Amino acid sequence: MIGRIASAVVVVADQDVMLEFFGRLGFALVRDAEMWPGARWVELAAPEGGSNLVLSSAKDFDREPDTQYPMTFAAADLAATAAELRAAGVEVTDVVTEPWGSYVRVTDPEGRQLLVNDRA
Repeated sequence: MIGRIASAVVVVADQDVMLEFFGRLGFALVRDAEMWPGARWVELAAPEGGSNLVLSSAKDFDREPDTQYPMTFAAADLAATAAELRAAGVEVTDVVTEPWGSYVRVTDPEGRQLLVNDRA
């Protein structure tokens, strides 16, 4: 049986720009390997583990970059996380509280917003 989600894939326009961005979010490079000539497998791990994130180049698969993230991210202390991200030069909203929980939105260099919630 399937044991876990190994990785989530985000199709991006520029793997290098996005790799640098996720580095500012604390992600670590797991693998940067050739898939076939000219195409790369870029896989990142979140600081606290869980499923990995793959940055897939849109041009390598003859498609457009994703416009949204197919997953949410989590942090135990949203206010501290937002402050850390701002200090790293990342665009992030103030904490928003809803009946289901709290979150911030982080804008990546390609204009997508990723949601970081407090369900750590």
